[in-house]
Amino acid sequence: MPDKTMTADEAVSRLRDGMTVGIGGWGSRRKPMALVRALLRSCVTGLTVVSYGGPDVGMLAAAGRIRRLVAPFATLDSIPLEPHFRAARERRELDLMEVDEAMFLWGLRAAANRLPFLPVRAGLGSDVMRVNPGLRTVTSPYDDGETFVAMPALRLDAALVHVNRADRRGNGQYLGPDPYFDDLFCEAADTAYVSCERIVDTAELAKGGPPQSLLVKRHRVTGVIEAPGGAHFTSCAPDYGRDEEFQRTYATTSWPEFAARYLGGDEQTYRAAVGRRP
Repeated sequence: MPDKTMTADEAVSRLRDGMTVGIGGWGSRRKPMALVRALLRSCVTGLTVVSYGGPDVGMLAAAGRIRRLVAPFATLDSIPLEPHFRAARERRELDLMEVDEAMFLWGLRAAANRLPFLPVRAGLGSDVMRVNPGLRTVTSPYDDGETFVAMPALRLDAALVHVNRADRRGNGQYLGPDPYFDDLFCEAADTAYVSCERIVDTAELAKGGPPQSLLVKRHRVTGVIEAPGGAHFTSCAPDYGRDEEFQRTYATTSWPEFAARYLGGDEQTYRAAVGRRP
C-alpha cells in the first residue's frame, strides 16, 4: 500500500486557481484549519468553496480567495454569523448559492454517487427557489406524481477534511460525536486531502474506536497530513474543544491585523503566535 503522507503545503500545491474545493467539518467544529492556513499562504484564488461554513469560509472570503460560495450557512456556532464572511458578502465580493442544509447534503450524496442530481423535498415552499433561479424541480414518474427540488450534484475538484486519527494509507477515523459528512466530501471529490491529529498504524485505528468510526476510506484519499492541533481554533472532540478566547479575537479583529499577527508564517509560526505547541 502506498504511503500517502505529505505536508499541508504540499497538498495545497496541487490545487489550482478556479477549482471547486469542498471543506469538511461544520460551523466551528473540526475544520481543517491547518490546510486552510496553508491555502492562505499559497497564491491559489478564484475558488468555488463548498462548505457547511465556519472560519474556513470567513478567512478565505476575507482574503479574497472565494469567487463563489455554496453553503447553507456560515457560522462560528457560539457567534451565530461568521463576521468576516458577512463583511465580504456585504461588500459583494463573492457570489453565494445559499441552500437548505438537507439540499446541501443531497448535493454531496449525488456527487458521491456520480449522479447529476437527487430529488429532495427540502426547499419547496421557501425562498430557496427564488434566490437560486437556476434550480429546477422534477415530477415523480410514479403514480404519486409528487414534485421535488432537483438538487444538482456538488462535484468537487478537491476536498479538505480533518479527522482525529489516520494511517499512512489514507484511512481516517473520527472519535467525536459527529462525522459532519466528511466522508461524503471525500467521495464527492476527484482528490481528497485528510489532515489528522495523529498518524497511527492501521491496527491502532481498530483499537481506537468501533468500525463505524473509520469514516474515510483510503481509496478516496490522495494525501494524509499529520497536523496536531490542526483544527484550531475550532473544536476537535475528544482531543480538544473550541478555543473560544481565540475565536473571539478572530471575530473582533480586522482581517488585515489578524492575518498579519497570526498568519504571516508557516504552521510553527502560527502555533507560537497563539501560544500553543503541537
